[in-house]
Amino acid sequence: MNTKGLAKFLPFILIGAFLLIILSSTTFLNINPGDKGVLYKRLGNGIDPTKTYDQGFHVIAPWNKMIIYDVKVNEAFEKMSVLSKNGLNIEIDLSFRYYPKRDSIGYLHNEVGKTYRDKIIIPEIRSATREVIGKYLPEELYSTKREAIQTEIFNICRDKVARKHIVLDDVLIREVKLPQTLQDAIERKLKEEQESLQYEYRLIKERKEAERKVIEAQAKADANRILNASLTDKILQDKGIEATLELASSQNSKVVIVGGGEGGGLPLILNN
Repeated sequence: MNTKGLAKFLPFILIGAFLLIILSSTTFLNINPGDKGVLYKRLGNGIDPTKTYDQGFHVIAPWNKMIIYDVKVNEAFEKMSVLSKNGLNIEIDLSFRYYPKRDSIGYLHNEVGKTYRDKIIIPEIRSATREVIGKYLPEELYSTKREAIQTEIFNICRDKVARKHIVLDDVLIREVKLPQTLQDAIERKLKEEQESLQYEYRLIKERKEAERKVIEAQAKADANRILNASLTDKILQDKGIEATLELASSQNSKVVIVGGGEGGGLPLILNN
């Protein structure tokens, strides 16, 4: 084919290349791992919320549109100022994990859209945090009740966002900032309480040790009383005789004086 013939077909070639580019970007598509799609049919009934498309290669009509959702667990952060039970301002740094219900992204797109985090999750977390922290004193949030507070915030938000086809995986309180004077006062109070607990522990330990010594002394006294009650003169004399015989049978030279001792006439043994 000469140059003149090629130029004759050039417009058709360009049109074909242009159509191929358009079709390749709208007809042939790939859904990445961790994503799911929902199909919007422009010439049909729009989105069928009951049907979702998994990861992998898909072919669709060029006039339709595949809407891709990230269905992995995501994490976001939120900082806010709230009032405690006694009206003091507290700064809270929260984090939360979330993802869309994987088989309900069609419903989610119809009702909320891809900005569901900003439209649903964050407002609910803000509202629940203000509600919950308003029931507690700053020292409770700073120390003993922190885990219970974040669990309460999570439970409130989880149920509300679930109605919009969203799963809230967890809510965590990362940091609590109190006015410096209040924070110092709370830390002093906690230190004093800890020292008081240690002092109480030492008192209990010493009290138990004293009780142990009293019990031990009482046991020894009872044992001596029982032993003394069982030792008669006859028993003591017999024991003395047995001891004398054992000493007399030893290889050491000695003088035995029979009837010369003071304990009821026991023998005396004198070494040379």
